This record gives sequence, C-alpha cells and structure tokens, in this order.
Amino acid sequence: MDKNRKKTQTEQGQSLVELAISLIILLTLLAGAVDFGMALYSYVSLRDAAQEGALYASIDPLNATEITNRVTSSSSSPVDLANDLEETGEGVTIIIITTSGEIPVASATTSNACEGNGAAVRVEVSYLYHLIMPLLPEILGVSEIPLTASVTDAILSPPC
Repeated sequence: MDKNRKKTQTEQGQSLVELAISLIILLTLLAGAVDFGMALYSYVSLRDAAQEGALYASIDPLNATEITNRVTSSSSSPVDLANDLEETGEGVTIIIITTSGEIPVASATTSNACEGNGAAVRVEVSYLYHLIMPLLPEILGVSEIPLTASVTDAILSPPC
C-alpha cells in the first residue's frame, strides 16, 4: 500500500512540472498574438492616415506641408503620428506619378501635376512599431517592426 501512495505523489509532481513548462510556451504564444494584433491595428491606422493624405493630395497635389499636416493630424491612437514620426525619424513621403515617371513633391512643378489623365499622387507613411510584450524582443531578436502604408489616388484637381 505504501508503494501506491509514493507513486501518486510522484505523478502529482510530474504533472506540476508539465504544467509549468507548457504554461510558459502558451503564455509566450499569447504574448506574440497580442503584439501581432496591436501591430496590425497600428498598420490599419497608418493606412487610414495615408488615405486621408492622398485624398487631400488629389485636390491640392503640390502643397506638401498641408498634405503632411493632414496625415499627421488624422491619427492619434494607437499611433500618434504628430509625435511619433518626429521621435522615430520615420515620416511621410509624397510622390507625384506621371506618364514620364515618379517625382517627389518637393521637386515637382505645376506642369508635372498637369499631365492629364495619367497624373496621380502616392502618399507613403512609415512608422516603427515597438513590441510591447516583455521578453518577446529577446525571443524574436528584434524590438521594432517597420510598418509602411501606401495609398495612390488620381489627381482630381490639377493646379494648372
């Protein structure tokens, strides 16, 4: 009878060790899923901000300052673009697409935006998402995920 009692106590200890090992693995997977969900939510916010900038750029394609202001003011949660873009060094890129090629808005002229039906504007927003779960950066080997959202719209109101 003593032999059966020892076996039961030993098996209880084994179950506790198995639970501890599997719990670590499950919690790590859960942390990764939470961080992935937050990164995806941040990407959707970036895409919406890029869409807002492209909408404004389709009306006034050469006004880079106002396009950038429109992008940065359109998102405050989960990505606060007004503050986060300055801290991370990432930013907003505005490019006019014509039949002869792509031209950054900073060097574009009125004639570039007036090329007829082929003219479009692309707004790209880049951001570095920082992983928020503890120990996940050590497991993955990276602490930041670069996110880039790009939206292209036709120029509806050319400046010519």
